Amino acid sequence: MMEQFMAQARRFDTNIINGDVVSADLSQRPFRLEQSKGEVLTCETLIIATGASARWLGLESEQQFNGRGVSACATCDGFFFRNQDVAVVGGGDTAMEEALYLANLCRSVTVFHRRDTLRASRIMQERAFKHEKIRFFWNSAVEEVLGDDSGMAGVRVKNLETNAVAEHEFTGLFVAIGHTPNTKLFAGQLAMDGNGYLEVRPGTTFTSVSGVFAAGDVADPTYRQAVTAAGTGCMAAIDAERWLAEQEL
Repeated sequence: MMEQFMAQARRFDTNIINGDVVSADLSQRPFRLEQSKGEVLTCETLIIATGASARWLGLESEQQFNGRGVSACATCDGFFFRNQDVAVVGGGDTAMEEALYLANLCRSVTVFHRRDTLRASRIMQERAFKHEKIRFFWNSAVEEVLGDDSGMAGVRVKNLETNAVAEHEFTGLFVAIGHTPNTKLFAGQLAMDGNGYLEVRPGTTFTSVSGVFAAGDVADPTYRQAVTAAGTGCMAAIDAERWLAEQEL
């Protein structure tokens, strides 16, 4: 699919440059972007679509089984675990949303949370507690993902109060402990919310700097879906095109 995206872009004479941008100067136009190899790119308008990265547990085994049982997106991967036993790690609204979504697909959903109370909103807690397929393990931390060459087989969990360690069999583990927007590059230059997501003018993709636009998860702490990201990508392109026309550039 990505190859098709690139092929379509090239049909319209889009110049695709592979590389990492390590610094950005948005203080004046043209904006300046410096790549890791030292090359400096300049532009009159900029669309930021750097996304948001899922937070992980930091386990080596977690990365080993990423894509082979371990996921950070129930709506993306939940279907592959239909009628199976899965686990969710987290205690916020995202974790409850993941658990409830998976409960409609899976045989059972087990939620592991490091504390004895959830951080999720009351309505989300009530919905999860009432669901017959969802059970909770409190004061529990996943210490290792278990499995073999065929994929994930379970998790090793430690009770943080008693230090007791137990193994549980699951074919899937969904890590739902939040996301981190990839906005460090623009810190101090663009307005962000308390979690680092770019703030945009309501109903548009305009950021706090004229000529700079934001699309996708980098400005979306709520939905974080491919279809919504694609929609704001289209909006950003139109906003940028109209802005350039207004500036007679």
